[in-house]
Amino acid sequence: MRKALLLCACATAPVTATGLAPTAFAQTSEATASDITEIVVTAQRRDENLQDVPIAITALNGDNLDAKAVERISDLQFAAPSLSITDQGLTQSVNIRGIGISSGSPAVANGVATYIDGVFQPPIMTSSSFYDIASIEVLRGPQGTLVGSNSTGGAIFINTKDPSLGAVEGYAEASYGNYDAFSAEGAINLPISSTLAIRAAGTSRTRDSYYTDLGPFKNHAGKLDEQAGRLGILFEPGSFKAIGKIEWVDKNTGGYAYRPILGTAFDNNRTDNIRELTYNAPTLNHERGFLSSLRLSYTLDNGIELRSVSGYTNKRINNLYDSDGAILPGKAGQSPNQTQDQFVRERQWSQEFNIISPTDGVFNWILGGYYQKNKVDVDIQTASDVPTDPTDIVQGQNKTTWGVFAQTGYHLTDALELQVGARYSHFKAKGAGSVTIGAGGPIFGPNGLQVADLAGSHQDGRMTGKVTLNYKADNNNVFYVFAARGYKPGGANSAVSEFGPETVWDYEAGWKATLLDGHLQSQLGGFYMDYSNFQFDARDTGTGQTGVFNVANATIKGIEWQGQASFGGFNMDGGIAYVDSHLDAVTLVNQRALPALSQYGPQCADGVESNPPVCFNYKPYIVTAGDGPNLFSPKWSYNIGAQYEFDFGRATLTPRVNYAYVGSRWTNLVYNPELDYLKGRGLLSAQVTLKMDDWTLVAYGTNLADKKYVSGQSGNNEFYGAPREYGVRASVRF
Repeated sequence: MRKALLLCACATAPVTATGLAPTAFAQTSEATASDITEIVVTAQRRDENLQDVPIAITALNGDNLDAKAVERISDLQFAAPSLSITDQGLTQSVNIRGIGISSGSPAVANGVATYIDGVFQPPIMTSSSFYDIASIEVLRGPQGTLVGSNSTGGAIFINTKDPSLGAVEGYAEASYGNYDAFSAEGAINLPISSTLAIRAAGTSRTRDSYYTDLGPFKNHAGKLDEQAGRLGILFEPGSFKAIGKIEWVDKNTGGYAYRPILGTAFDNNRTDNIRELTYNAPTLNHERGFLSSLRLSYTLDNGIELRSVSGYTNKRINNLYDSDGAILPGKAGQSPNQTQDQFVRERQWSQEFNIISPTDGVFNWILGGYYQKNKVDVDIQTASDVPTDPTDIVQGQNKTTWGVFAQTGYHLTDALELQVGARYSHFKAKGAGSVTIGAGGPIFGPNGLQVADLAGSHQDGRMTGKVTLNYKADNNNVFYVFAARGYKPGGANSAVSEFGPETVWDYEAGWKATLLDGHLQSQLGGFYMDYSNFQFDARDTGTGQTGVFNVANATIKGIEWQGQASFGGFNMDGGIAYVDSHLDAVTLVNQRALPALSQYGPQCADGVESNPPVCFNYKPYIVTAGDGPNLFSPKWSYNIGAQYEFDFGRATLTPRVNYAYVGSRWTNLVYNPELDYLKGRGLLSAQVTLKMDDWTLVAYGTNLADKKYVSGQSGNNEFYGAPREYGVRASVRF
């Protein structure tokens, strides 16, 4: 099943869980007398004890994700300090320590790289539900050696369960909750022979919307109708091992649920109830994804492993928006009808090769090469009551990424190890497309007027890497210090507009301690980061189009602590992070203050009045922004969970309580406290688990205080977090 208990580590410090379900990212070593289980992860391409890995990690065991109420990626921010995930509609802004992605442009890469079964995932279609998960690892800080580009903030590894050659086994689970929420999932592992096995898993989830649409179309935006299935095949004759997986996902939410931000043009349409929408157009959100991976490995007689990971993904999204979220006209007579029909498709091919040495000597190493190709297609049609509408935006991007890397470890003494890693990454993008207005209308004729050429190309490359010193003072204390560099590629807005890559230098130190005869684990780490060339969406006054620009540099510093305790039937775990960031000042157009127009045009010449789309006077809207914290970067985040297992012989009863807090964050460099500020929120969840033999019954509740909070923004609209949910879940293992 997908349930897992939080197992945390800061940087090089190993994470050991507190006597809870063992982590699934590979194996677990024997538990100590205190029942604290050591965790094995593969963040560095090997099965390693987290105690030996110089990376800040939060690791979750795939057997009990429900213990932390983690059902999808967005929930990870309530289980991993320094991580924030902000709703932006089509994409989610995933940031670690204030670094990630702050743009919805298809030309912008992730800053936090997400992998499923070793295959990199594009930033679209990241909200699917977890099922049959082996483990999840959140790696904080740049991963410039082994992960490469797109990991300036960190990386998230999601690993589904592999087939096994053991016995026939599996599980079945069903749940029912308020909002008529129903889910069913299961998996079965079938050994076919001594060398061949298959594993099939699937899930189905449905739920009513949290919202009521007061408009004429009675949309069901925010509902859930999701199905997914996965098939895995294992072939393992001797030293050779092959694991292939294919997965299909189909998700329909009826459209994104949002309302105008208070203080923007259409906020007069808002009611006092955040669960009431005011749409005057049909809405739709339909996502389909095909994911596949193939992992091949062969171990030579001398222990050297040859490894290959191949992947192909094909993700498609259709959306219909009521763009202004409004039934009635907005302030100053803005159009009462602004709609958008959007199609986005991204296909990706990737290949990685590794040569990995054993680790039983004083010297070890990893060599690797990587290639990735992405093809992005975007087709957007917007309409309103403005005579120059509709607007057609057609854009295609072809991207290639390749890299070569090496990492070595050398034991200077039995207790002191030096690690050195380096990687060169190269990126190339070529795009085509255009923005056309008024096609078929009375002003510009059947073909309309092309107001922007989106064709363009860009290429760049950077050297990244890491130097680490690990010192194991004794079996209970590990210290580390390292410097690492990360890089995220640039891109092209058009033939005359490019933006450069982001880079970050990260300096960290930390200490891992095991106390009270192994009943208490503690991980402490501190960091300082120098972040350059922040990529941000801004208005180009030369063309009138929105593009991506390198707007500022930043410094980020902070401290993270996590710990676990186990005393008999009592277990507790938690973590806290403090992140202080500062972004330089920058001059740009305050786009929220612009009038609601479909097209603006370039800056008018001096003395010429605004005449969109021929030209527009941006000067009254130019402001000095920045000079504050990084976007999407809460200063404080923390979580704590506690449980006690009552043993009744054949049965156990375990109540558990979790509390998680993610602090306030800014969403725009203008730092308008009315429009660009998301308040912090603390969420309480709980569950009671009854286990008897192979059967489990769980009563659960999330957001028990029914907190009402804004979870994200897109343009002049805002999204909201889920209300209180509760229900029961039953499962059986076999």
